[in-house]
This record gives sequence, C-alpha cells and structure tokens, in this order.
Amino acid sequence: MPKADKAVIARLSAFGEHFEVLVDPDLAWAIKSGKSSSIKEALISDLVYKDARKGLKASDESLKKVFKTTDVLKVAEEIIKKGELQLTAEQRRALIESKRRQIIDFIAKNCVDPKTGTPHPPLRIENALSQAKVQIDPFKSVEEQANEIIKALRTILPLKISQATFYVKLPPQYASRAYSVLCKMGTVSSSNWGSDGSWSGEITIPAGLQQVFIDRVNELTKGEAEVKIVKRA
Repeated sequence: MPKADKAVIARLSAFGEHFEVLVDPDLAWAIKSGKSSSIKEALISDLVYKDARKGLKASDESLKKVFKTTDVLKVAEEIIKKGELQLTAEQRRALIESKRRQIIDFIAKNCVDPKTGTPHPPLRIENALSQAKVQIDPFKSVEEQANEIIKALRTILPLKISQATFYVKLPPQYASRAYSVLCKMGTVSSSNWGSDGSWSGEITIPAGLQQVFIDRVNELTKGEAEVKIVKRA
C-alpha cells in the first residue's frame, strides 16, 4: 500500500449515507481519469469509513444498502470513480483546464451567432468564459454544466442554440433524485408531481445533448422511465 503521509480522502454520499476511503492522490486520480484500474495499489487503508478523520468505520449494513456488497475493493472503486476526490493543486488545474476545453468544444459545435448563423470561433468563446468569470466544476460532466454556462455567456456573447424538448415521466422510486439531476441539464417547462411520488413534465435541452439526456434518464431510473421527444427548434 502507498505511504499514509500521502493520503487524501475520496468520498461519496448516496441514499442518505456517507462513505470515505483513504487513497494515494496520484494513483486514485489515474483510476478516476481512466488511466489505471489497480484499486488495491491506490488504497492507503483497507477500510471504508463513515468519517475518515474521526476514524469512524462505515457499517456493513450501510455498505450493503448502497453498494450491494461489503467488498472493500469494489466499494472503493465506486467511491473513487463516482465520488469526489481530493486533488493536488496541479491535478485540479489540469482537470479544470481539460473540462474547460471540452465545454468550449461543445459550445462551438452546438451554438451559433444568431446574427450571422455561423459558429463562434473557439478563441472568442474562451475569452467570453474568462470575461463572464464562469466557474467550471471539474467533477461535473460537460452535459450537466452546459445549460448554465450558456446562460452566463449570453450576457456577453450572442448565442443561439438548437434545442429539443422531451416529455419525461419518472417512477416514484426514482423521481426525486432523477429530477434534481435532469433539471440541471435543461429548462423545465412543465412539471407535475403525482400523489404517488412520480413526476412528469417537459424539459428543454440543447439539441446536442439528446442522446446523452436519454441515456441519463435510463441510467437514473434503470430504464423504467418514459421519455420521448416532443419538438425540436
């Protein structure tokens, strides 16, 4: 195992439970960025904690509730890949810059200047991001951030984006969590909460996110949601 003096915390909260593991920052970052798969080498300790700083170990019951297993390596892999990882300053800068380039590329491909109908050059978009002082979250996908970033840029840069509106119906067992995620990907234009806890409504998203949106709905609801396109504009 790596030396304990290098340890940082990887953490994940889900279903009302909180989990932490102590990891080597470089090896854990390699796993999170898809460059390595050696979970055992990245772990500083073979324990899963509720609070690592206090030394409070997570219960087997909570592990089974969230991860369906008490296998430390499997649990740690989920926490590292899906959770929040403390990064060194250099790692964080690199991750933010990579996400920034992805966002610029997304906007260049999906948005145009409404006056000319042509895309904005990437450098112009980059300058607008800096001018608008947009905060980029290194742990959120481009798709989850695109909608809010485009709104912020419109105060500086004229942007028109092709949009698609979807009707979505979420089963009650997934509705609350799925809704909170999906509404960040677009604009909710109609909303209805059923007495059974289900949700249905329409969400308008950038057209470039159509397949990503559908995949995300299915992922969040294990394929049990109803989702269909209503219109494109």
